[in-house]
Amino acid sequence: MHEPEFNATGVRIERWPRSLTKAGQVLIEDGRLALLTSYGRVIDSAPVQAVQAGKAWFTGGGSTVATVNGTRYRLTMDRPGRGADGRPLDGTALAVRFLDVVHRAGGSRG
Repeated sequence: MHEPEFNATGVRIERWPRSLTKAGQVLIEDGRLALLTSYGRVIDSAPVQAVQAGKAWFTGGGSTVATVNGTRYRLTMDRPGRGADGRPLDGTALAVRFLDVVHRAGGSRG
């Protein structure tokens, strides 16, 4: 079994103007991005090539904006996570890693 390219838990997922979950999961695996609730229910999912992702200029370092299937989501990664090599990452480093994985997989900058 292989590891996902990106996996972050405890992510606040918002679709303006409301919060969808305060402890969601962002998963990139087998070329697909999935936004999940804390219970594992899929909020939205799309091939990574169809996703636009970028830095949220109006928020802190751990926030990104992703457009999935035409819907804009703000993803706030407050909780520390782990990189692909197992090293701990803070929220800002986790957000940067998310953007790197999306862009390397063919997603566009948003």
